[in-house]
Amino acid sequence: MPSPATLPLIILLGAVSALTPLAIDMYLPAMPAIAESLNSDSHAVQATLAVYTGGFAVGQLLFGPLSDAKGRRPVLLGGILAFGLTALICALASGIEALTLSRAAQGFAGAASAVVVQALVRDLFEREDFARTMAYITLVMTIAPLAAPMIGGHLTHWFGWRSIFWVLAAVALLVMLACAWRLPETLDPERRQSLRLVAVLRSYLRLLTERQAIGFMLCGAFSFAGMFAFLTGASFIYIELYGLSAQHTGYLFGVNVLTLMLFTTLNGKWVRRLGSQNMLRAGLFIQLTAGLLMPVGPSLGWGLWSLIVPIMFYVGVISIIGSNTMASLLTAHPNLAGTASSLAGTLRFGLAALIGALVSALPDSSPLYMIIMMSLCALLSSLAYWGLCQRT
Repeated sequence: MPSPATLPLIILLGAVSALTPLAIDMYLPAMPAIAESLNSDSHAVQATLAVYTGGFAVGQLLFGPLSDAKGRRPVLLGGILAFGLTALICALASGIEALTLSRAAQGFAGAASAVVVQALVRDLFEREDFARTMAYITLVMTIAPLAAPMIGGHLTHWFGWRSIFWVLAAVALLVMLACAWRLPETLDPERRQSLRLVAVLRSYLRLLTERQAIGFMLCGAFSFAGMFAFLTGASFIYIELYGLSAQHTGYLFGVNVLTLMLFTTLNGKWVRRLGSQNMLRAGLFIQLTAGLLMPVGPSLGWGLWSLIVPIMFYVGVISIIGSNTMASLLTAHPNLAGTASSLAGTLRFGLAALIGALVSALPDSSPLYMIIMMSLCALLSSLAYWGLCQRT
């Protein structure tokens, strides 16, 4: 377990990290209701998730170097404030176009917290301790995606889908106040980098031309993109193809998060003993196996549970893969933690937005489209690791 000295920091950073999962998962069960309310269709509503991710990816290119130059604390507080304001705008959207633009802006603002949390932890901890601490932060953060679909489903049922964004704005305000009260600055002035465009581009180029760095970034990005393919298509598959209600769909998302919490706990417990590389290999093996098994049940007509079980394991190891790829990347570049985190996050969420847009454009008549995309992402994640990250 984390020490008493680091526990308050872990809880606070877990709450900060929970903002984006809340923004994504809370409105998943409401997607059909949003389409009906705004006189739109499923593809347009699914696209609001893709543009959120696209804005999130682009924002990290700015906030990473900015946090390396100006410090972690001001970037984090400003990003959370903007996140809350854009949530209010989403709640007031009168059409699908307005909601789409507001979600893109919200994703851009939410990028600040994702970049700063990883860079801040890297300021304080070395490789195995970084992976271990991020695992515990992820464990706290996973309370959000565990509860969010159920909360979103009930909010939609009782108060309408707009109430989801009012709640998001209130949560952002509380998290910002807690950070302003308790979160210290972790980047000393002498370690800060220049914000000149040439220096920033040089840092990005350095990372993009290192074989192992790009390998770890691609490994984490494809793994995350596979989960995002599931998030994009699962609500319509559960509700429209299998006939579940919005409330019950939230419970299925919660089962995946329980599995994620289990694997995250195991990662935090074993990473010091086994090393981050061995934990990463184990996570990739489990995800690839689950990805290859997922198409079997629906193809043979075995029913919903034949799809749910492999998805549980696929989603469950996301934190093992993500925390250990970032531990390896940031350990190799401690003075560029914000820039490396932003580039990895941009690649991860940019690829996820692309995969999500592709899934939303595919027909809704079969779950196989979503599943094949997930299987392909798991395969590419493993190939990126074994092809680029392993030394010959």
